[in-house]
Amino acid sequence: MSVVYKQSNASAEILKQIVEEINTHGGIVKREQLGNLGIDYRRILNFVETGELVRIKNGYYTDRIDRFTEEELIAKLFPDALLCMESALYPYGYISQKPYGWRLAVDKNTSKSRFHMDYPKIIPYYTEPEALEIGASTIEIGGNVFRIYDKERVICDCLKYESKMERETFKEAIQSYIKDEEKDISLLIEYAKERKVIKKVQNLIGVWL
Repeated sequence: MSVVYKQSNASAEILKQIVEEINTHGGIVKREQLGNLGIDYRRILNFVETGELVRIKNGYYTDRIDRFTEEELIAKLFPDALLCMESALYPYGYISQKPYGWRLAVDKNTSKSRFHMDYPKIIPYYTEPEALEIGASTIEIGGNVFRIYDKERVICDCLKYESKMERETFKEAIQSYIKDEEKDISLLIEYAKERKVIKKVQNLIGVWL
């Protein structure tokens, strides 16, 4: 009995140390950070199995998942990504229905395993490094700062990836842009040339301008 008690006490101390590390890093800790503290990976797995730790995705842990909203998780886990497509259209007010899942533009050389998550759903758009920063901006959503493409870049990407969108969503986005009094047509044309959708811009948007 005394041996079991000592093991249990040691386990509690390790868990306490992990929780302190989680709090230090804003609610999420990486496996390598725990490894730097000398905490064996088998210990981490055991805490996950008993429900004392939550694995958010491979190599990332927290003590309870309800401490984060979807927005907070995305902002913390993918600070290098940019909101694109429907995930950018919605905060701009270009579409009325909040999309399922998060569409994120990322460097095509990024490890694909980063996006293997059950919740929230991630839909990555792998982008050439030289195109990734075209039209990059920032926006605040629910108190969290995200990188996001500006409206003109988003519309160009919608034209480029039209086949990946619901038809009604695509039409709503284009019509919303046309009605937007703050749109920048010269910038749209510039991006359209970069994204190789200039003919689509002329055919679908030009006739309304």
